Amino acid sequence: MLETNLERIKDHIETLNTFNSTPGKGCTRLSFSPEHKKAIDYLTESCKSLGLEVLVDPIGNFRAKLKGREPDLPPVMFGSHIDTVLYGGKFDGAAGVVAALEALTVIKEHKVQPKHSLEMIALVEEEGSSFGGGLVGSKALVGKYTLEDLKKLKNDEGLSFYEAAKRFGLNPDELERYVLRKGDLKALLELHIEQGKILYSKSIPVGVVEAIVGIKQLSLTLEGMANHAGTTPMNMRHDALVGASKIITFIEHCAKEDVFDTTVATVGKIWCFPNVTNVIPGKVTFTVDIRDIKKEGIERVEQLLREKVRQVSEDHGLNYSIDLVGESDSVKLSDKVISAIQNAAEKLGIKYLRMPSGAGHDSALFTEVTDVGMIFVQSIEGISHAPEEDTKYDDLKRGCDVLVNALLDIAQ
Repeated sequence: MLETNLERIKDHIETLNTFNSTPGKGCTRLSFSPEHKKAIDYLTESCKSLGLEVLVDPIGNFRAKLKGREPDLPPVMFGSHIDTVLYGGKFDGAAGVVAALEALTVIKEHKVQPKHSLEMIALVEEEGSSFGGGLVGSKALVGKYTLEDLKKLKNDEGLSFYEAAKRFGLNPDELERYVLRKGDLKALLELHIEQGKILYSKSIPVGVVEAIVGIKQLSLTLEGMANHAGTTPMNMRHDALVGASKIITFIEHCAKEDVFDTTVATVGKIWCFPNVTNVIPGKVTFTVDIRDIKKEGIERVEQLLREKVRQVSEDHGLNYSIDLVGESDSVKLSDKVISAIQNAAEKLGIKYLRMPSGAGHDSALFTEVTDVGMIFVQSIEGISHAPEEDTKYDDLKRGCDVLVNALLDIAQ
């Protein structure tokens, strides 16, 4: 069984964390930013020093390949993402990319050449922090996003993902050549921090993921009438923010009381116009994020939400629209890959727990083209998407040890 290097893992994580536009306030590394470029340059230099084939594909996914004994066979792909949320943590995504880099380093050090090639990947725009749609790199790679979709995804300045990729020196028009189909990969593995408290609460270092939640993200707009806060009687108002507050409160109640224990729903972003102290809000837009392992839970929340929006809009004289921002189905991961991960953990004497993922991940998209597995490592206090996000390096090393040995099992 191969073993990874703790100090090297720590050094890679800490170095990636320096490519950060908000030092001292968490880690912010947005797609196609200068920090993103520095991270890609760092990975490129690290992988080329190992003698690996390196490329950045037309939409910004970083890839590095170690050729197997039979390079014509489909490779085993593994990795995660290097973009972050605003003011996020240094482990989300980066832990899986560093784990992939460390796995390749150890394999090269031990002069192991598996039958199938091994391909590391650092996916672009997983979080959706820049362009509103998450899992962009993986959706494009499996054919879920076309060039037209990439042109519709826009950041707060109105710049599309397509145009941002071109400004970054890429040629997204070549995307079709890189789309993966069934048979193109032997398997895909992703190591990730749990971003929850299950492993931490049970003092278990590693999770073996069995399924990934489905996600539906909506953008909801209510339009009333902006008017003077002092001269407009209460019974003559069309206050979009009051309507929004009733809907937002209902969303929490609905997810708690009307569906399953596995269902969650969140309003995470609100725009209020004109956003002035002495003006009645005339327009409010907010996001709704619904997640569940069970498709019925997501569908039920959406159904009840639409009914509530219609009712509140009638009561307050508002117009409304509900737009789909993005969605992904819940998926069950591969028994074959789960078995390889589990066997590696058992041989290494590492305690593990089989569990679902409450967060969405790039891995879910690849289930349509190959066998997929995920390894979780413990998140301290379950905190993620925040500067306080933390993982013990010993636990991350354990996850890396499981990853490298599971990879070799599958690639042999």
